[in-house]
Amino acid sequence: MSVTELYSKYTRVWIPDPEDVWKSAEIIKDYKEGDPVLNLKLEDETTLEYSVGPKNNPLPFLRNPDILVGENDLTALSYLHEPAVLHNLKVRFLESNHIYTYCGIVLVAINPYEQLQIYGEEVINAYSGQNMGDMDPHIFAVAEEAYKQMARDEKNQSIIVSGESGAGKTVSAKYAMRFFATVGGSANDTSVEEKVLASSPIMEAIGNAKTTRNDNSSRFGKYIQIGFDRRYYIIGANMRTYLLEKSRVVFQAEDERNYHIFYQLCASCSLSEFKDLSLTSAEDFTYTSLGENIFIDGVNDAEDLVKTREALTMLGVKEIHQMSIFKIIASILHLGNVGIVSERDGESCHINRDDTYLHHFCRLLGIEQEQMEHWLCRRKLVTTAETYVKNMSHAQAVNARDALAKHIYAHLFDWIVEHINKALHTSTKQHSFIGVLDIYGFETFEINSFEQFCINYANEKLQQQFNSHVFKLEQEEYMKEQIPWTLIDFYDNQPCIDLIEAKLGILDLLDEECKVPKGTDQNWAQKLYGKHSNSGHFEKPRMSNRSFIVVHFADKVEYQCDGFLEKNRDTVYEEQINILKASQFQLVADLFHDGKDSGPPTSKSSKINVRAAKPVPKGHNREHRKSVGTQFRNSLHLLMETLNATTPHYVRCIKPNDYKESFVFDSRRAVQQLRACGVLETIRISAAGYPSRWTYPDFFSRYRVLMTRKDMTIGDKKQVCKNLLETLIKDPDKFQFGKTKIFFRAGQVAYLEKLRADKFRFACIKIQKTVRGWLQRIRYRKIRKSAITLQRYGRGYMARRYAEMLRLTRAALICQKQYRMVRVRQEYLRIRRAVITIQAFARGMFIRRLYQEFLLHHKAMIIQKTVRGWLVRKKYLRARNAAIVIQCFYRRVRAKRQLKQLKIAARSAEHFKNLNVGMENKIVQLQKKMDNQSKEHKTQNEQLNVTNTALGSEVTKLQKELDTLRIRQTAGTQVTSLQEELEKLRVELQEAHAQRKQIEEEFSNEKQGLEQRVEELEKENTLLKKEKEEVNRRIQNPTQGQGSDASQKETRLQVELDEERQRYQNLVKEYSRLEQRYENLQEDLSSMKFHPGHRRNPSNQSSLGSDSNYTSISMSEVGDTDDTIQQVEEMGIEKAAMDLSVFMKLQKRVRELEQERKRLQTNLEKVEELSKRKGNEPKSSTSEEDINADLAYNSLKRQELETENKKLKNDLNELRKAVVDRASENNSSNELQEGYNLLLNQLKGANEELDVRKEEVLMLKTQIVNSTRQSENINHIDSNDVSEWTNNKKPVDAVDTVDAPDLKNKAQDWVYLNEDGELGLAYQGLKQVARLLEAQLQTKSRQHKDELEALHTQIELLKDSLEKKQEMLDHFSTLSPEALVEFSVQQEITRLTNENLDLKELVEKLEKNEKKLKKQLRIYMKKVQELEVSQATRSRPELTRQVTVQRKDKDFEGMLEYYKEDEALLVKSLITDMKPNVVSATVPCLPAYILFMCIRHADYINDDQKVHSLLTTTINAIKKVLKRNSDDFEMTSFWLANTSRLLHCLKQYSGDEAFMTQNMAKQNEHCLKNFDLAEYRQVLSDLSIQIYQQLVRIAEGIMQPMIVSAMLESESIPSLAGVKPMGYRNRSSSLDCESGGPAGYTLQALVKQLGQFYTIMADHGLDPEISQQVVRQLFYSINAVTLNNLLLRKDVCSWSTGMQLRYNISQLEEWLRGKNLHQSGAVATMEPVIQAAQLLQVKKKTSQDAEAICSLCTALSLQQIVKILNLYTPLNEFEERVTVSFIRDIQNRLQDRIENNQLLVDTKYTFPVLFPYTPSVLSLENIHIPASLSLDFLTRV
Repeated sequence: MSVTELYSKYTRVWIPDPEDVWKSAEIIKDYKEGDPVLNLKLEDETTLEYSVGPKNNPLPFLRNPDILVGENDLTALSYLHEPAVLHNLKVRFLESNHIYTYCGIVLVAINPYEQLQIYGEEVINAYSGQNMGDMDPHIFAVAEEAYKQMARDEKNQSIIVSGESGAGKTVSAKYAMRFFATVGGSANDTSVEEKVLASSPIMEAIGNAKTTRNDNSSRFGKYIQIGFDRRYYIIGANMRTYLLEKSRVVFQAEDERNYHIFYQLCASCSLSEFKDLSLTSAEDFTYTSLGENIFIDGVNDAEDLVKTREALTMLGVKEIHQMSIFKIIASILHLGNVGIVSERDGESCHINRDDTYLHHFCRLLGIEQEQMEHWLCRRKLVTTAETYVKNMSHAQAVNARDALAKHIYAHLFDWIVEHINKALHTSTKQHSFIGVLDIYGFETFEINSFEQFCINYANEKLQQQFNSHVFKLEQEEYMKEQIPWTLIDFYDNQPCIDLIEAKLGILDLLDEECKVPKGTDQNWAQKLYGKHSNSGHFEKPRMSNRSFIVVHFADKVEYQCDGFLEKNRDTVYEEQINILKASQFQLVADLFHDGKDSGPPTSKSSKINVRAAKPVPKGHNREHRKSVGTQFRNSLHLLMETLNATTPHYVRCIKPNDYKESFVFDSRRAVQQLRACGVLETIRISAAGYPSRWTYPDFFSRYRVLMTRKDMTIGDKKQVCKNLLETLIKDPDKFQFGKTKIFFRAGQVAYLEKLRADKFRFACIKIQKTVRGWLQRIRYRKIRKSAITLQRYGRGYMARRYAEMLRLTRAALICQKQYRMVRVRQEYLRIRRAVITIQAFARGMFIRRLYQEFLLHHKAMIIQKTVRGWLVRKKYLRARNAAIVIQCFYRRVRAKRQLKQLKIAARSAEHFKNLNVGMENKIVQLQKKMDNQSKEHKTQNEQLNVTNTALGSEVTKLQKELDTLRIRQTAGTQVTSLQEELEKLRVELQEAHAQRKQIEEEFSNEKQGLEQRVEELEKENTLLKKEKEEVNRRIQNPTQGQGSDASQKETRLQVELDEERQRYQNLVKEYSRLEQRYENLQEDLSSMKFHPGHRRNPSNQSSLGSDSNYTSISMSEVGDTDDTIQQVEEMGIEKAAMDLSVFMKLQKRVRELEQERKRLQTNLEKVEELSKRKGNEPKSSTSEEDINADLAYNSLKRQELETENKKLKNDLNELRKAVVDRASENNSSNELQEGYNLLLNQLKGANEELDVRKEEVLMLKTQIVNSTRQSENINHIDSNDVSEWTNNKKPVDAVDTVDAPDLKNKAQDWVYLNEDGELGLAYQGLKQVARLLEAQLQTKSRQHKDELEALHTQIELLKDSLEKKQEMLDHFSTLSPEALVEFSVQQEITRLTNENLDLKELVEKLEKNEKKLKKQLRIYMKKVQELEVSQATRSRPELTRQVTVQRKDKDFEGMLEYYKEDEALLVKSLITDMKPNVVSATVPCLPAYILFMCIRHADYINDDQKVHSLLTTTINAIKKVLKRNSDDFEMTSFWLANTSRLLHCLKQYSGDEAFMTQNMAKQNEHCLKNFDLAEYRQVLSDLSIQIYQQLVRIAEGIMQPMIVSAMLESESIPSLAGVKPMGYRNRSSSLDCESGGPAGYTLQALVKQLGQFYTIMADHGLDPEISQQVVRQLFYSINAVTLNNLLLRKDVCSWSTGMQLRYNISQLEEWLRGKNLHQSGAVATMEPVIQAAQLLQVKKKTSQDAEAICSLCTALSLQQIVKILNLYTPLNEFEERVTVSFIRDIQNRLQDRIENNQLLVDTKYTFPVLFPYTPSVLSLENIHIPASLSLDFLTRV
């Protein structure tokens, strides 16, 4: 292109400006080559004639198109020069608030002087794993690039951070280390990364200070190496420091401060631990008050000291060492205040004896005050033969004092750095490292001294390395693309470096002058002038002979020679150091110990010559020590060797202004730093070659508008691009074709953009012309159509008026006709009504007369009828009364006769017998009830004793009476005795009747009260149900007025439920993580088998060898107490599941059950012994009958209890469910809780009453059964079978036994007395009552005895414990605090060990007892079953039906039996070796069904150990399989489906009514009978949550690399997205060169992957609700990743991307509808990214647009909206940028919105998962087990 084409009209250029450095102008007249001036127009519309010439004033720089302004990479600019770079940085910094910008391989960071929310953990996660050019520029992108290249190339990396003081170097280095600590955190939780970060506050405290340019300026350079292992986890770190500014310790310029640590100690001097330091305010010390400002705005020195101490503690610095450090620092402050008094002669000085500061200095350092006082004012001169002590002048003494202070601080600084390195050191082998270099940038001040010289020397070396690296990368790029290249000429600063460090260079001459005894700075300057005056990089100032100028790469710097020699020597006197070496504090002595023996003590006198006993030459210490310059040069060479051995990454920090104001850009200061830091040199090198690079597809997509139709027909896009460029650009040197890219010279892209814009402009003009003609034609047609329409409407109007007139005329005629007709008709009707009225009155008069006559006749007939009837009735009554009198007399006669007969019969005995039949049974019942109703324990014992005594006396009395009756029988007086006996019995019966009535009244009253309470409960339950139905009805059909409130309330409750569920699932997730960490630690311990030393086993390994992570659950011991049930109901199921107190109560209940079991075992043994003793005695049929009666009683009791228990459980569950539902619907939880507690208390009372009634009913039923048998036996007695009656009815009590000779007589007497069987029944009932009461009395006495013994035992134990504690307390009082702590720890360890051993012994005992009791229980169960079978064979149909239930034989009951030894094989076949494809053709979740059928059989045989073992082994096996397949989605989905199905089966067949509502009758028969597996259901629920989280994690890991490419980068709508120029960061440096980078994914690939996930879950039978939640979580991940990338990528924030993104989201919504998942809530999770896409598409100009955006973007935060608007980038020149005023308008409108200020979406957020109960429709007996599973050892039952 010619100059004429470039500098044409409307072209914009940059011209120099003294204030803004560069300002923009526009050419208003075409420039022709040779013109002396260039006509320009400035931005303020003023014109300017800009003089141009080939030598003096060249043509101005061209300005880039607006589309390129604000680019992420400066190398993407078409015109690469200083004004373009400056303007791009300014626009990004001020308008978009972007502080980071790429410049090739350099990251330019501008200090915003404001805390930005762009460094959170979510931002680190967003940049982690991303290529460097894919995201917006950031320090995290550079850190990620270094981390990725270290892992990919296995080469060490370095990040070089440089810049001026106050540019933000330290902060940038700190954030880089934070990124490495987060991404490469240690694998074994050793907190190495935390220690690395903890080193920052320490180094800032001892190495940073306030300067005029920076409040936290680093006054030293540091290089931190962060070490990584082979898995790229942080294992350690190492720090190297360079050139600490020691002079700051003793001197600070105005408005500057000393190092922070001094002010931190002074601010905390009031603390008790710092009282010994004798510190006061910093204003009182010379070394901290020279700057005249001891405070920093916004900084609290006391709080910073707390952070410093915490960091020291984390790094392992003990408290005693910390105090030693603080003492040394405080001593430096006191040293600065030591007063040195000059003598009169001026050549000597002294220190006052009472100088308190010297005293504090010596006390804090532990040195002798007299010696230090002496040598602070004197020094030693050593020659070959003699040693002299010489006095120092005041100035020399002050310099020596300051030198000592600097020396002490420098050694302390080195010691702290060394200790930090020891803390960060690791014994693990380091595989690679990443170094972070935080070093000072180029400095130039008004007065530059030795420190600035060293700093600039270091920057020269770094700049040389930077230039060579940039050049190397450029050449590598060209060679890779196989394009011809020539050497690029770049600035080489090697001559300047040679001037400084070469032989006889500046540093060599400085060291040489330092060795001269009387060398001076002026002599050294003269040597420099004579040696280097001919060098091009060395100049002598015109006006000074004590300074020199070095021409650095950045600028010329004039250095003042004063102080160079002193600073290079770093002189400190050996005598002072020797005093410090002799300190009584070990740390102070260690600081200055150099490994050599100190010389002998010298004399203090200055006038005595001391000659050595054996003259040995001994030089001064400084002669054997390297100078500061030499040390710095050596360390710098070492640093350069390290950097050259690594891959460097550069961060250049820029200070935007000198006033520390936020987002204020000073162009002059920025340009100065850009020149100094090498950014412009990078631009120059890039511009010298081919700075613009385009891939062939991007170039084709961008510039295809410039191609012809013929070119578009060619299939090879690469050839099309070549043809186009050869046509457009005639000069072949302006571009080159590489293998994958096209390389352009500077300015060529701008030329192509100009051609493209012209093409678009021409097309727009043509479109506008066509559209305007079309609009005019449309307008003409509209006008013509309007005229025709008007004519048509006018004519129609006239016609309608004429028609209206005709209608009115016709209407008038009709109205007249109708009016006349109405008048005539009204006259006619009036006459007709008059005639009718006259007729009506006449006819009525005649009818009324006739009616009066009929009425008189009717009344007469009624009177006659009444009189005749009265006469007849009177006659009838007389006859009936006579008949009644006759009947009464007759009946009285018969009644008298019958009364006589009844009186005779009433005197007989049989009447009384009939009246009193069954009274004894009722007496027993009433007596039993009276006993049970007694509440006081003392009263019960008294009643039992009284009753027992009464019954004994009565038995004795009856025995006597029987003897008397036997005697009277022989004497013939039987009738008299019988009558007396009957009289007594009658009296007793009357008393019994009275008692029975009283008890019946009480019983009826109590029964009534109980029924009333039950009715109240039922009414309350009914009311609750009605209210629940009403609430449900209201929720389902809400009214318009309450709809919004109900929905808000429901939403709020749902949110709270989700939060609770989320917290619980987070705990499950944390438990899973800790479990995984424990397993990892176990693996690490197993892998350390070769390490020497003792290794302890994990403390949580079970002594039983179980792999289970859960506590053992014994099915026979699980029970609920009333208190625990009430607490669970009060707290709620979910909270109670996590409440430790509930579990502690249950554990306490288990211990109580264990004690009860022991007691029962003891009683059982006693019963066995008693039965053995009884077995040796001769058995009779009476004992057998008693056993049968007991069995009948027990069987009836068991049946009644089972029936009543089941009924009560159902009622209780329904009542609880209703109350819980009511509680969830109402807000008044306190009132409801009180009501609920009241109901529970009433229910408990009702249950107690029911227990009493049940016992009475059982007693009555037992008596009825016994009476039936007795009646049969009585029939035998009547048939003279006395012996049989004797065998069946012989009492067991010893009192009732009779001798054999009297047996027959007794039987006869019994038969005579018990003719109807009633007396025998009463006697037997009384005996049973006596036995029952006696048994109760014995039981109570045994209980009291056991309780008394237990209390005595507890008292003894408490006494022993009290004595031991008293002894320990006495022992404690004699111990020191340290020994007390150690003793306490030892005691605690001993106690825990003893408790552990006791618990283990207890567990072993309990297991043995449990096994023994189980065996005994099985034996007794078999005996009970045999007895039931034997009883079933007897002829007692009613009892048989109540006791035994016949079971029909079934073919298969849905149970699988296996042997205990086959359990491992079962788990191996069903879980460990199971593959999903093996059971793919069978019933879904077949392993879960098989496992449950095995559990059913274990429940059926009542084997709780088998149930526990199988469930525990199953859970552990599933965990192992999932751990082994931690990245397999199919396997994880398979076991999530099976685990949830097993959980559903445990619920469905638990027997709980809540889970049985949808069961079939057959399924209800398969419910578990013996065990409640509710706790295992909770364990399986937690396991399901863990599997779900693993499934989501695997799916997100698979989808993560696909989301960005599919949603933002792929062109689902072809030819929509435009391509913008990319810079250096889009090159292969961020990608894998061999593979070419990651492959791009399309939206179809993402949808296909989602379809695969859903298909796998559906094939495995996973519940649809769970699948919907998985899809919802995956869509949330898509939304989060897409939105985060959108917020961090400027290149995708455009209108076309918004259109593309909206289309992609619609495709995902279509997929959801196709899978019937639109109700899963997945679309709602995509709402933020949907609104972001709409935000990119809407207009962004007016206030109406701002209002629309505010109402549209409700799911986006204000920070996200502003970020998108700032990132919005036009793709062509016809689209405008978003103005700053528009963004401010948005911020003002949304400033009151309450929202989270977080910029990025949390990608790790997980919705709380809910596992709804889904019962199976399959019946267990119908499940078929395929032979391929090899489960032949299972038996179908």
